[in-house]
Amino acid sequence: MAKLGVITDGISREFEHALSVMNEFDLTHAELQFLWDKEVGDLDDRQMNRVQQLVKAHGVSVSCISRHIFGGMLVGGTDRASAGYQAHLSALERCIDMAKALDCPRVRIMAFRKEMILFGSHGAEEWVVANGAWDKLRELVEPAVQIAEDRDITLVVETGNNAMITSAYLARKLIDELGSQHLKVLWDPANSLYCAEVPYPDGYDSLRGGYLGHVHLKDVAVEIAKATVTCMQMGSGRMGPYLSQIAAALREDGYDGAISLESVYRPLDGSFEDGFRASIGRFQELFG
Repeated sequence: MAKLGVITDGISREFEHALSVMNEFDLTHAELQFLWDKEVGDLDDRQMNRVQQLVKAHGVSVSCISRHIFGGMLVGGTDRASAGYQAHLSALERCIDMAKALDCPRVRIMAFRKEMILFGSHGAEEWVVANGAWDKLRELVEPAVQIAEDRDITLVVETGNNAMITSAYLARKLIDELGSQHLKVLWDPANSLYCAEVPYPDGYDSLRGGYLGHVHLKDVAVEIAKATVTCMQMGSGRMGPYLSQIAAALREDGYDGAISLESVYRPLDGSFEDGFRASIGRFQELFG
């Protein structure tokens, strides 16, 4: 049975308040991204002690340490020796330290900045393919995976709408090529709508066989031709028709990992907490 939770800053960056709201709705798994004035991996010792105290006091588990490691970096402008790349690896180490301190089994990484076309043939490889970008991505992710193997933690690479890994299909391809049991998919099917991957059955089927490590769920309206995404109340956007199918498939396959509500919907003249409260009922009804 899946473990339900939320990315806590989608309620509030005031961590104690976010945990109190989680308790109100009997959510058991907190995903940590931004706490107070800092991103995870940047907390000082005092703040880390406070996190440990609050997690224990509110009786929740930590599902994922979700810093934006490698987020927004261009593969073509990055090499392993660069200061920026090494800074991200150092941040990864700090996030693993935090995960270990909180008995959290997984740490998120992102997949650099999106290149539109990675593969092609019959002339496309000469004119429109970002040749070498996929191989460079694999080269840059490999040291992070080695760190995860050395420290016995699971990395989850997110399917991002602005990342090299936009789809479950590409996430599986990367994992197969790297060949590590310490790299899984953080599946965000709403993000993958922006690369036109159908969440179910197409996206979900790519994750069968042990690839799925963590799940983000939100709802959006997507207008690719207008380069526009609008966050929606859970069940009212493009994800609406797929949510019950995904929930049924996860149950059938015995998925017992965490599912985080990614509370990025904000009603007009409202707050992100208001958006959370508008969506949490449908989320729990479907996946609880």
